[in-house]
Amino acid sequence: MNITEVRVKLTEAKKNRLQAFCSITIDNDFVVRDLKIIEGYKGAFVAMPSRKLADKCPKCNSKNHLRSRFCNDCGAKLDDKRALGESRDESKGKFKLYADTAHPINSKCRDEIEQKVLAAYKEETEKAKQPGYKPPVMDVPDIDYDEDNTNS
Repeated sequence: MNITEVRVKLTEAKKNRLQAFCSITIDNDFVVRDLKIIEGYKGAFVAMPSRKLADKCPKCNSKNHLRSRFCNDCGAKLDDKRALGESRDESKGKFKLYADTAHPINSKCRDEIEQKVLAAYKEETEKAKQPGYKPPVMDVPDIDYDEDNTNS
């Protein structure tokens, strides 16, 4: 795998943990968007793209995020304990509310992605300090895609 391009878009609010969004291009052929650079307790790290986990309303069969208390479509009250089922991460004793949509399979790949992304992030933050800085244009559409295109 060869990461041939990294694009970084710094966020506006400096007090937030979310520092930037980025995309990587692999072998000039494949793009992974919506990686996030987050300021953690031990420094910045790269979070992989993810989506909210959802389930269906028992009344109208509409999708709702696991934290929703009421159905977005019919307004029915949803069971507060429904997140206890499949979404529980047994290894950490926490509830999984998000699932990665793309992620490295091994630590070597994760390390390579993190090194290149954080180097590009550092470079972009240095550029941002210069007078006349113009942020890069990210070709990420501002569209909320329906994640469940199947009728299952």
